[in-house]
Amino acid sequence: MTDIPDLPQTEAAIIALTNSFRRSERLGEVTPSKVLTAAAHAFAAYLAKSGSFAHEADGRTPAARATAAGYRYCAIAENLALDMDSRGFSTGRLAAEAMAGWRNSPPHRKNLLAPDVTEIGVGIAKAADKEKYLSVQLLGRPQSLSYSFKIENRTGWTISYTAGVQTVELKPRFIMTHSPCGPVAVTFQKASQGIFKSQPLDMTRRVAGKAHYVIEAVGDTITVGEGP
Repeated sequence: MTDIPDLPQTEAAIIALTNSFRRSERLGEVTPSKVLTAAAHAFAAYLAKSGSFAHEADGRTPAARATAAGYRYCAIAENLALDMDSRGFSTGRLAAEAMAGWRNSPPHRKNLLAPDVTEIGVGIAKAADKEKYLSVQLLGRPQSLSYSFKIENRTGWTISYTAGVQTVELKPRFIMTHSPCGPVAVTFQKASQGIFKSQPLDMTRRVAGKAHYVIEAVGDTITVGEGP
């Protein structure tokens, strides 16, 4: 007798297992998104029908599919699973095998444990001619939850700093606005002229929300303080 999984219950089980795994790593839970769920269902159906198995099997990236479905994202990650067994799958076993494969694969595990994602969508489809199931998991953070902070240079020199992986040369009297998806480390490095050229500011701040940093010079001293 071939086991037949209840696909909606399997999808719910994957979400529950995902949150259990995130809790075990002291990360926040993710909540179901109707838009991400619709995008995951559509791609799972495509993979099951076409026989393809790749993140860009339909010629689009996961982010492009999420956008087409109406999801305005700050961050998107996708996990795919292909599980096949001539005996079929119970609901619990199909969910457990998909999750085990993701947990044991470094790139998939990284997606499961992305610290800043807040929403999830899961879709599963069965191939027509065999006991083969395609699972699509989308993890996202909506654009509405992006961070925003400003850095203002009130000195007469160009100031170098890094924000996450971005390096910035901020000209005098300019303000730079950053909108990352999650907290970033901001390291102020040096100014461009005179004695300031080799003087490291050596200051690192971890920005976890809205902030306004003001860089000022008093004599030979450059300071970084909080703005209005």
